[in-house]
Amino acid sequence: MSMNRRSLIGAAGLALATPALQAGEAAEAAKPAAKTPPPHVTKILAQWILGSSYDTLPDPVRRESVRSVLNWVGVAIGGSHHETVDVAVSALQPFSGPPQAGLFGRTERFDILNAAFLNGVSSHIFDFDDTHLKTIIHPAGPVASAILAYAEMKPVTGKAFLDALVVGIETECRIGNAVYPNHYDAGWHITGTCGPFGAAAAAGKLMGLTEQQMVYALGLAASQPVGLRESFGSMNKSFNPGRAASNGLFAAILAAKGFTSSDGMIEAKRGWANTISTKQDWSEITDGLGSRYEAQLNTYKPFACGIVMHPTIDAAIQIRDADHVRPEDIKRVDLKVHPLVLELTGKTAPKTGLEGKFSIYHAAAVAFVEGAGGEKQFSDRAVNDPRVVALRQKVVPVITPGIEPAQVDMTVTLNDGRTVHRYIEHAIGSVEKPMSDAQLDAKFADLAAGILPEAQAKRVMQLCRSLPELKDAGDVARAGVSGA
Repeated sequence: MSMNRRSLIGAAGLALATPALQAGEAAEAAKPAAKTPPPHVTKILAQWILGSSYDTLPDPVRRESVRSVLNWVGVAIGGSHHETVDVAVSALQPFSGPPQAGLFGRTERFDILNAAFLNGVSSHIFDFDDTHLKTIIHPAGPVASAILAYAEMKPVTGKAFLDALVVGIETECRIGNAVYPNHYDAGWHITGTCGPFGAAAAAGKLMGLTEQQMVYALGLAASQPVGLRESFGSMNKSFNPGRAASNGLFAAILAAKGFTSSDGMIEAKRGWANTISTKQDWSEITDGLGSRYEAQLNTYKPFACGIVMHPTIDAAIQIRDADHVRPEDIKRVDLKVHPLVLELTGKTAPKTGLEGKFSIYHAAAVAFVEGAGGEKQFSDRAVNDPRVVALRQKVVPVITPGIEPAQVDMTVTLNDGRTVHRYIEHAIGSVEKPMSDAQLDAKFADLAAGILPEAQAKRVMQLCRSLPELKDAGDVARAGVSGA
């Protein structure tokens, strides 16, 4: 073959191959860039948890840890005789192990796994517990329920207890930050899914786990997410933080004996975060450990319902009291709200107190009728009060651009044509307008009334406030049971 012929064939072949080569190059270029491998989040967390010390915690964090315990004990006592707790106690008592720990406000004793579950249920049933507003996690329930049950069996100092509480809250809230809001929007109850991490971290800290054992504990917690938002308005909602507490404690107990897990259960490709969320921001977990504390952002509810209804209740009470508006004077209540308000609390005709906690219509109406938003305003009685039922039919919430979940713009039109307006940017109980110590004490006393004698309730409050000085944190649990 001549050189000319070879050259012609070669040129033709190159011409024929060029489109294919170009297509291959284009396909290669179109491939998504390889993701940077995530940091070893599980191990980083384990190391930080074990290295934390109460003595190195900033003073504001120490203060909030005590306030978190006080608030949690109060709501656990308050919810202790709700039908939900009665049902759970009756169901579990025949199967409980040794009587290792007590239940707030009650006489029964259970093994620590069941006690952690039941106190977790009791503390959440009124939806009156603490809230980390960035994620809507209720931090204390899963963590405090687990470690106080453990502290009754294995005594720990108050300082050790508070240090464990802080690392537990930090762990669950940081993990929540990494996946919120996508994880929550998918339908998961984030307190139930992140709570086991907090409970495992706190319990494992008190048990003195090694770094590898703590990694296993976090991995076992990752295998036990619990809770779907479909449960809201039923007993099942309070099941979720209760189960998170017992699941986390269960994880730590197993890990202490060498029960293994993957070393990367949080961050691995088929691990917790990638499996149950489309968002994974690892920096939210690892950045600023030991210097930035989510526990310092914990808030306490003045009203016994979903946090997104608090601005509405705040506005209604202000208008009722300051402008002397009576329910019978109201023609219409217009609310400008964020979409999340109707997504979470859009029940128009609640029939039970639990359903009322997820009805913006009921929240506005009962606040005008009774001038309050405590657990009594979210009872079966209040939900079926004819005055409340009539008024909630006049409540008109409208999704409005520019309104944040923690805000409301309320306009009340009166029968005589006048209007009264309130815009709430930060409701009472928010980070910007926190409840005072005196208000927390009053909340505790109100919740304990009728369950514990006044003198006993005061003693429990004092023990909570004295936790940094207590030699045995379990004294709080023992003082809070019925008949103590």
